[in-house]
Formats: sequence, C-alpha cells, structure tokens
Amino acid sequence: MLFRSVPGIMTRIPVTLQDRVGALPAVDYRWDVDTDILTAAMPATTGGGGMTGSVEIEGADGSWLILDVKQGAIAGVEVAVWPDVKVVSALTPPADVVDSAVAIPARGSQPGLAALEVNTQLAAHADAAKRTIHFTFGAGRSSVVRAARDLLFELDERHHLVGLWLLNVPPFPSTP
Repeated sequence: MLFRSVPGIMTRIPVTLQDRVGALPAVDYRWDVDTDILTAAMPATTGGGGMTGSVEIEGADGSWLILDVKQGAIAGVEVAVWPDVKVVSALTPPADVVDSAVAIPARGSQPGLAALEVNTQLAAHADAAKRTIHFTFGAGRSSVVRAARDLLFELDERHHLVGLWLLNVPPFPSTP
C-alpha cells in the first residue's frame, strides 16, 4: 500500500464528474457511540480506473475527514476526529445543485497510490439540531454536486473538492 502525505494549506483534491446511472443512492449514516465517529456510507456508483483507498483530510486542529474511495468512486465519508463545530441557528444547503457521480482519478505518475493525506484548514458548521453539517476545507466554491440523496460536494472552478454537506444526519444515539 502506497501512502502520500501532502503538506500545506489549501491543498487541492481533484475530482471528475461522471454521468449518473440510475437513481441517487441513499446514505447510510452510522454513529459509533464509543468514539463519536460518524460514517456516511453509500454504494459506489462509478468506477473503473480511479484510485482505491482513502483520502484523509486533516485539519490544523487535528480533526479528520476520511473519504472511502473504490475504483475512483467516493463510497463514504467518515468524520474520524471532529473539528470544533460552530452551531448556527439556520443552515441551508445550496439549492443550485447538479446530480452527478463524483470520482477521484488515479494519478498517472502514482497509479498504485492507496492513501492520500491532505493537510488543510477544516471547519464545520451545523444547524441547531445538528441534522445538517457543512464542512469546508478549501476556498472558491463555484459549483455543488449531489452525489447521493443526503451528500453534497462543493467544487472550485477547476473541479477540486473544497467542501461537503451531510444532510438529514440522525441524532447522536443517547446512552443509557
């Protein structure tokens, strides 16, 4: 397994957009009550030639988002270590979105790359109920893509990933 760490603020994660085949997949949210890890999984709906492994987005504060990638298709998002979440009274996801499959291509110079770590600024905002969560880790959003019913990706003008939205997140399970 090859690993590449990319230091520096605002490092870009390139993606490609592919035609969606069939209906938007559902997101299966799971909370791990022991670790506070939130996982948003969905069936991989693209594939064929992209990287397989993980893209780890690390915030300067030690927070982590991990993208699970299978043959280029983003099959899940895991919030492994939460950044400080700023709760706002109202948080509305963008209305102007395009439904599309989002893929992370394999790098021609490193075709066997299985893990990519990107160090950047990572911020999180949530609505008062914490059912809508918006993560940002780049600047210059120019478009928003709906990859699954409750998962939006923000892209800059060059199709680099700069943020994501988790929608309809279930509440953290109460413990007895």
